[in-house]
Amino acid sequence: MRTDIFARLDREPEPPTTEIPRMSRHRIALFGGTLAFYLAIVFAVLASSWLVALDWKVMLFRPYQQWPGLHAFLDYYVVLGQRGPTAVMVAAWLGWRSWRQHTLRPLLTLGTSLLLLNVTVGAVKLGLGRLGPHYATRIGSAELFAGGDIFPSGHTANAVVTWGILAYLATTPRARRYLSAVSAFVSLGVGLTTVYIGTHWLSDVLLGWAAGLLILLALPWFEPLITRTEAWILSVREQLRSRRGLRETVPAIPVGPGPVVLLPQSLSVGEGAQEPAKSQAGPAGHPGAARARAHPVRSERTPPTPGGSRRPPHADRAPRGATTPSRPVTGGTVSP
Repeated sequence: MRTDIFARLDREPEPPTTEIPRMSRHRIALFGGTLAFYLAIVFAVLASSWLVALDWKVMLFRPYQQWPGLHAFLDYYVVLGQRGPTAVMVAAWLGWRSWRQHTLRPLLTLGTSLLLLNVTVGAVKLGLGRLGPHYATRIGSAELFAGGDIFPSGHTANAVVTWGILAYLATTPRARRYLSAVSAFVSLGVGLTTVYIGTHWLSDVLLGWAAGLLILLALPWFEPLITRTEAWILSVREQLRSRRGLRETVPAIPVGPGPVVLLPQSLSVGEGAQEPAKSQAGPAGHPGAARARAHPVRSERTPPTPGGSRRPPHADRAPRGATTPSRPVTGGTVSP
């Protein structure tokens, strides 16, 4: 039985040297093209153009009624775009990688991407205030500035960022290609599933894909901040460890009670208070004073109490048990 396949589960002796992605010309070109697509979708919805008419056609088509057999499966599949479950799963995997490779970069990168996702997508959602298909009031309207929070699709953008971060943190080109394909398939399926269920317009999904891709493409700009944050956290951890080790190496000095001086019972309270003062007084180098301080004074034993009664005998009293003559009763007659 082979056991070397479990060697990859062990912790590496030192952090590996991984290549951190940089903002190359190719990446900057993709970022610019995605940003232009993002702004075009927003403008098309604000102008109530053909894209809004397409949203209404897809919504009135009601895909969940056309293919009802897919509804049960897609209700579970759409969970891959929810922020809570996906963040927990990916954070668990990246946390294990951080422990194994002695680095906090995977977890810090995930936290940075989720923070950017909440700020950018949340701001556009609240700013445009678009209502979803189930709450639409006028056919053909863009339903903007009505107090909603549906544009762009949070499920779609979260699927792009959460699963795309695995491809971003891949250590080999082969793994990066495979993970990019998997994350693209998952995010594409999550976006179309929200359109099928009827919780999002088609334009919401398009803008969600663009929003998530923009965050992934912009992550190399935040790599220096991630590196400084990791160095600071590790320095604080080392300081805490050094303080804890210093406390454990320095033993505590036990403080015991001093010698107890017992006074004889024959001395009064005043004499007992004066006697220790006299014994402690004296020259500093006198051996008797040191002996008196080092050894406690023993108290004298009290003489034992003799047994029997302590009362003195009386001459006019007879001992107990002897017969005594009867005394005459005063005022009575004496018989002959």
